[in-house]
Amino acid sequence: SVNKFLHDVFDTVLEDVLKKSTSAASKVIDFLPPEELSKRIDLELRDDPEPHESLLDHCKKTIQHSVKTGHPMFLNQLYQGMDPYGLAGQFVSDSLNTNLHTFEAAPVFVLMEQEVVRKVCSLIGWPAGDGLMGAGGSMLNMFGINLARHKYFPDLKKTGMHGGPRLVLLTSAESHYSMTKGAGFLGIGTDNVIKVKCDERGQMLPEELDRAIEDAKSQGSVPFCVNATSGTTVTGGYDPLGAIADVCQKHRLWLHVDAAWGGSVLTSRKHRGLMAGVERADSLLWNPHKMLSLPLQCSVFVTREQGLLKAAHASGATYLFQKDKISYDASYDVGDKSIQCGRKTDPMKFWLSWKAHGTRGFEQHVDYVFELAQYLYDKLLSRKDFKMVLPGPNCTNVCFWYIPPSLQGMPEGPEFTKKLDQVAPVIKDRMTKNGNMMVQYQPLDGVPNFFRLVLANTETTRQDLDFFVEEIERLGADL
Repeated sequence: SVNKFLHDVFDTVLEDVLKKSTSAASKVIDFLPPEELSKRIDLELRDDPEPHESLLDHCKKTIQHSVKTGHPMFLNQLYQGMDPYGLAGQFVSDSLNTNLHTFEAAPVFVLMEQEVVRKVCSLIGWPAGDGLMGAGGSMLNMFGINLARHKYFPDLKKTGMHGGPRLVLLTSAESHYSMTKGAGFLGIGTDNVIKVKCDERGQMLPEELDRAIEDAKSQGSVPFCVNATSGTTVTGGYDPLGAIADVCQKHRLWLHVDAAWGGSVLTSRKHRGLMAGVERADSLLWNPHKMLSLPLQCSVFVTREQGLLKAAHASGATYLFQKDKISYDASYDVGDKSIQCGRKTDPMKFWLSWKAHGTRGFEQHVDYVFELAQYLYDKLLSRKDFKMVLPGPNCTNVCFWYIPPSLQGMPEGPEFTKKLDQVAPVIKDRMTKNGNMMVQYQPLDGVPNFFRLVLANTETTRQDLDFFVEEIERLGADL
């Protein structure tokens, strides 16, 4: 029966995903290259149905060869771990299979979303605000850009960009690529995104921002929005929000904060100072599915400007948003705040997790992974075969080079740099095939490839990080 099949699938998930794959004794990935993986899993879709036994086998093989992001040695991406209460909330909301556009279709979820938005605004320091949950950080960063444009040039919603000036968006050189992507998608143009210089820790320089705004104005362009980042993707840098807000106030520009990665520090009394001045922002994006380990996707957008989301995005479809509803106040129909019609009921996973942990539980989570980052940084700094990219950890990002035996003692120069650039890809390849841990590497601003490890999973321990260091040394010992 279908019920038995669902029970079997849930039992498999509990055993093979939530229990086995979160143990350091298991593999992060049982890796197969694409051509072998396509033979291992029967991917062909056929005209005739398959029995439940085959379907369950497909599920088990999918789990076997997928990356276990809840594993304590999955240190590769900004999303890690798996909050069980968030997962429970997602199970419930997905099983109800409704759409977060009207109160009549999703009454409980509309109210949950309002409470989540209220609480996030409170963390920021706003007495009131507006917001919603949506389909990931890139999409919601575009909301920030669009609200800024609508705030200053509301007629462009009707006339299009040909009816207005040449608008320019300013963001740091270390910011997320969604800023450029958003400018292209919204018709502002990727050439009209100005990348502002950063300091050695990847943080935007306010004086460079001010200079860039003045330069843009002198060339006849119209700056309208500044994006500041709280937790850059690679180095984890926090832009100085207070000083940037001063520049925005001087030039009367919208300040959007991309806090997708680093916004969780708002729950921590110890670390929220990294976002000092955030209360002066006009809008903010936060992805709790990153540092707080909520299930993907869990993304919140908030703004101080009440009513602007609806003004910028509404189309007023009368078959959904009737104004003369009798059973409830039509203002609870929230679909016109979003550019999506179909919108998942994401609030429950975050709401239920917040109920389970409380803000203080989130704080403990954040403080713990920050402590782990400092522990690893100090450990690597003390060893002669590692070199740090930055002077200290940023957020929980730890960036480093492994210096193999053949390069130790070699003077730094073009030849050293060329050879060092080849080290991380080789170790990464060996690591992937071995399957017991996963960490990312990348180049940045002309420096050779380095490893970027991020910490977000409270199941990761100091002993796991000790193993990580030893394993990097083992994998690179013959280089």
